[in-house]
Amino acid sequence: MTASAAAPFRLSAAQYGLIAANFLMWGGFFAVIPLVTVHFVDGLGWAAASVGLVLGLRQLTQQGLTVFGGAWADRIGAKPLILAGCLIRTLGFIWMGFAGNLPVLLAASILAGIGGGLFDAPKNAAITTVTAPEHRARMFSLTSISGNLGMVTGPLIGAWLIGVGFRTAAVAAGSVYLLACAVLALTLPHIRPERAASGLAGLRAAALDRRFRRFTLVLVGYFLLSTQLNVAVTLKAVSLAGPGATGPLYGLSAGLAVVLQYPLLRFVERRVRTRVALVAAVLTVGLSLGLMGLAATFGQLLACVALYSLGTMLVYPTQQTLTARLAPPGLTGSYFGFSAISLGLGGAVGNLVGGVLIDLGARLGVPLLPWLTLMGVGVLTALGLRWALKEVPTREQVERAQA
Repeated sequence: MTASAAAPFRLSAAQYGLIAANFLMWGGFFAVIPLVTVHFVDGLGWAAASVGLVLGLRQLTQQGLTVFGGAWADRIGAKPLILAGCLIRTLGFIWMGFAGNLPVLLAASILAGIGGGLFDAPKNAAITTVTAPEHRARMFSLTSISGNLGMVTGPLIGAWLIGVGFRTAAVAAGSVYLLACAVLALTLPHIRPERAASGLAGLRAAALDRRFRRFTLVLVGYFLLSTQLNVAVTLKAVSLAGPGATGPLYGLSAGLAVVLQYPLLRFVERRVRTRVALVAAVLTVGLSLGLMGLAATFGQLLACVALYSLGTMLVYPTQQTLTARLAPPGLTGSYFGFSAISLGLGGAVGNLVGGVLIDLGARLGVPLLPWLTLMGVGVLTALGLRWALKEVPTREQVERAQA
């Protein structure tokens, strides 16, 4: 009898709490962050570059601190850091609502980024701790679905709240993190690490782990591609259908993830190994971006976005599952923290490269240039992952080693 058959997947109170809190966090984030540009640029007449600096510093702060947040979780446990992060983000978002000048808004956004850096990797470590190895891909998929639901509902609530005022929207979004904090305080157990890592020993172990280091660095290519929905794909959609195209674009991507991610993952995990699924998913993302260059209508572009979404919705749970598999006992948080490097580097480079490639293609009169380049990055990343994962043990091998 397999481990999966012996232990059916039934959600515990801690798992329900993590799923609910993830929905609240994503919903609260997308209820206010898109409104920052609307309020301060369109409403108050600030320079767009100023607001771009604010949003960029928040992301940089969060991604930078995430690396260390995971290491701290290995020392004191995930729960205290997640709760502290939620409370700090509450204060940061509420403070945004009262910002009347750029220095105050920058300080508030950095505070919000600190909160995110404290709960990001520890949240993934907590999911790993409360979920059996054979069920982790499904648990990560469910939390991803809850996040996508938040990404869909958050902007709708934010659009309604902005009519009342940005300050009200910011206070409401901050309060959502307070609610998430309460949910996790009640449902998530405080599990202290059996062997607490000292100082930055966990991060050092992750950095020196040749297999995991390869895995993390190759994934930079994927995250470069994943940012293109916000850059190259959005620019293409607007050129084909005008500014109103962004709503259907994001709605389709998030909606497909909500409806299909879990059943698609269940279908795939019965038939192929996790590492094979990850390679195939990244290849799908790259090929879909290449096809977008051939899209002549908005409908054709949406069809390509649907294919793109099928790939991205498989990457998150498989990547997180492999990260948990590679992490030694007691160092899960450090490994999830170190893995944030791929998102930080890939996201930063992707935001820059996407726009540069679009401009270069237009200047050279070769509109296919950005899309063929992105497809090439996808193919190279898939090949790189196949190489990086060849020494990664299967779940069955890990279970036999731990038996």
